[in-house]
Amino acid sequence: MNYVCTVCGYEYVVADGDPANGVAEGTPWDKVPDDWVCPICSADKSAFEAE
Repeated sequence: MNYVCTVCGYEYVVADGDPANGVAEGTPWDKVPDDWVCPICSADKSAFEAE
């Protein structure tokens, strides 16, 4: 399951992670650090919805 930022539309793809911001490929959403923010608009995790 992937997650989409409701602010800007960025899609967090579990298979891809966000290595540029410290989240390894394959990191499930519940293991993404709570202080991680959207790499596009800086919204926090609460702004994301399951796709």
